[in-house]
Amino acid sequence: MNSCPVVAPLLSWANVLKTLPDFHIFRKSRKRVFRAFHVANVVIPMEKYGDLPKIWKSFSEIICRQHNFTMFSLSLKNAQNSIKFLSRPMLRGTMNTMVAKNAGMPATPEDLINVDEVIGAYYDVVPDPSAPAERVIFGTSGHRGSSLKHSFNEAHIVAISQAIAEYRKSAGVNGPLYIGRDTHALSLPAWKTAIEVLVANGVRVRIDSRDDYTPTPVISQAILTHNRAADGTQRFTGDGLADGIVVTPSHNPPTDGGFKYDPVTGGPAPAEVTNAIANRANELLGNFKAIKRIPFDQAIKSDLVERFDYREHYVDDLKNVIDFDVIRSSGVRLGIDPLGGASVNYWPLINEKYDLNIGVVRPDVDPTWRFMTLDHDGKIRMDPSSTYAMKGLVDSLNAGAWDNYDLVGGTDPDADRHGIVCPNWGVMNPNHYLAVCVAYLFGGNRPGWPAGAGVGKTVVSSSLIDRVAASIPAKLVEVPVGFKWFVDPLFTGEVAFGGEESSGMSFLRFNGRVWTTDKDGIIPDLLAAEITGKTGKNPAQIHQEQVAEFGESWYARVDTPTTLEQKQKFANLTGDDVTATTLGGEEIIAKMTKAPGNDAPIGGLKVVTKDNWFAARPSGTENIYKVYAESFVSPETLASVLDEATEVVDKALAD
Repeated sequence: MNSCPVVAPLLSWANVLKTLPDFHIFRKSRKRVFRAFHVANVVIPMEKYGDLPKIWKSFSEIICRQHNFTMFSLSLKNAQNSIKFLSRPMLRGTMNTMVAKNAGMPATPEDLINVDEVIGAYYDVVPDPSAPAERVIFGTSGHRGSSLKHSFNEAHIVAISQAIAEYRKSAGVNGPLYIGRDTHALSLPAWKTAIEVLVANGVRVRIDSRDDYTPTPVISQAILTHNRAADGTQRFTGDGLADGIVVTPSHNPPTDGGFKYDPVTGGPAPAEVTNAIANRANELLGNFKAIKRIPFDQAIKSDLVERFDYREHYVDDLKNVIDFDVIRSSGVRLGIDPLGGASVNYWPLINEKYDLNIGVVRPDVDPTWRFMTLDHDGKIRMDPSSTYAMKGLVDSLNAGAWDNYDLVGGTDPDADRHGIVCPNWGVMNPNHYLAVCVAYLFGGNRPGWPAGAGVGKTVVSSSLIDRVAASIPAKLVEVPVGFKWFVDPLFTGEVAFGGEESSGMSFLRFNGRVWTTDKDGIIPDLLAAEITGKTGKNPAQIHQEQVAEFGESWYARVDTPTTLEQKQKFANLTGDDVTATTLGGEEIIAKMTKAPGNDAPIGGLKVVTKDNWFAARPSGTENIYKVYAESFVSPETLASVLDEATEVVDKALAD
C-alpha cells in the first residue's frame, strides 16, 4: 500500500486540511454487514516524527469531519501510523448500492439535461392511460414524473387541473386558488397549462405579482392567512376559503416535474383527497383534449387571474415566527445557498427588511443545475441535506469562503427542505439539527406556545430527538412518515413543532398559532442564525454537547429490491410476525405497526430495543422497501441491526 506525503505536525490544522486532496485514501466496499458503509485506510509515514498519538488523533478527527467518516482507529506498525476510517453513513439515499464514482464531483456536460428536449416532450408526448407508469399517481407530494418517461406531460396537468377544479367545487371551496412554481424546466409549462384549465372552470387564481418563483411554504402561509378568522383562529368551512397548487418536484433531478395540491388546511392533502383527485384525473386522461381550456395569452389577462405579492406577504410575516432582534444584535453572518431554487429572491428582501447580515452564496438559477455536484447515485439532485450534493459549496467554504460567514443554510428548489452547514463540521445530519431545534425551541425560547404542546417526529426520525425531548421534558408525538400527519396536531396545539428525517420541519408562531402546515425550509435556516446568536454556539457545537449528554448514535437507510406483491404484504404485518427476541444484542421491547403518537398505521413495521431500532416500510413509487435503523452503541452494531432487520422483514413477508 502506498503511503501519503509526509505532513509536518507543526503545520496549522488549516494548512493540514489543504493537503487532504494529496492523501492516498483507499476505499473498499464490504458486502452484507457493511453494505451501508465504506471503509478507508490512510497510511502516514511517522519515522521522522516519532509517536505523536495526540496530534494524529486530532488530525484524524478533522479527516472524519471533512470526509464524512465517523470513527477511526490508530495503529503504529513499521514506523507508520495506519488510520482506519469507517465512513459516516449518509442520512438519506440508497445505502445498499455502491456510491457512484462521480458522487460529489462537479456536473459535466454529459450530466446536463437538454431543456428544449424536456419541454418539447411535455407538449409532444401523449401518455398511455393503460400503462401504469404513465397514469396519474397523486401522493402527498403530488404527482411527479418526467416528460421523457411519459409520466409528466401536458395531458397529465390538464387532467389533474380539471380534477382539482371539480374537487374544490364539490368541497365548497370558492375562494382564490394560490398557485406557485419552482425553477425546474417543466414547472413553467405546467403552471401555464394549469392556469388555462382553472380559468376555463371559473376558478379565481392568484399568481405572483412579480412573475417570480414561489416556494412551497409561501403558498401554505398564504392559504392559512387567507383562511384565518377575525379572532385569529383558523377557518375550515364557510364562504371564500382558499386552497393552492405548487408546481414542483421538490429536490428531484432537473428532468422531473411535479404538481401538488394544498387544500384549505394549507398543507399536504390527506389520502382521501389525493385519491379522489388522482382517480378523476385518470378518468379524464384518455380524452384530455376534450377538456375546456382558455389559451394562456387570454387566460392570463382574465379578471379571474389576480396578482399577489407573495414575497412581501411572506417576508413581512416572518417576524412572527423568528426572533430577528437576536440575529441582528448578535451580528451573526448567515450565508444562504438556495441551490438555484424558488427562495433565491426572498433572501435579499429578508436581509433588507430586517437589517441582517445575510449573503446569498450562489444566486444562480439554471434549469440544468450545471453548478451542482452530483448526488450519491451520480445524478444531479438539489438536496441541501446531502453531503454529495452540497460538496461544491462545502469545498468553496473550506477554501476560504468561511471568512465571510459564521454558518450557511441551504434550501431545495421549492424551499421545503433545509440544510445547515457549520465551520469545521460540514453539512449537519438533519436528525441532529432537529434535536438541536427541539432543545432550543422548547427550552424557554417560545414562551407563547400552548402549555403541553409536544414535539412531533416521524417513526423513522432519530431517537436522539426522544432523549432530548424527555430531558426538557416535552411530550413526544410520534407519527407515520409524511408531513401530512403534523397538520391536525399543529392546528390543535398537540404539537408545536413537527420534523422529519428528510430535512423538513415547521413550528408555531410566537403566539402559538400555526405558521405553515407544509414543510418550510426557510425558517430552519433563519432559526440556525437565531440559535447561534442567542447561545453563542452554532448548531453543530450544540449537537456535540448533546452527544456528550445523550450519547452518539449512528443512523442509516437501506433500500432493498422487492416485488409489488411483497410490498402489499407490509400493510398486513403485525408484531406477531416478528419472532426475533433480540436486535443488535439487546432485548426487543417494542414491535409496532402503528405510530404511538396517533395510532395510525405506519405502513410497515418498527422494532425497538433500549439503544437500537429499525423501521421497514415499502416505497410508494418504486419496487423497493426501505429499512431505517439507528444504534446508540456503535457503527458496527448499526451494521448488525441493518442485517438483522433484513432477515426479520424477509421472514415476516415470507410467512
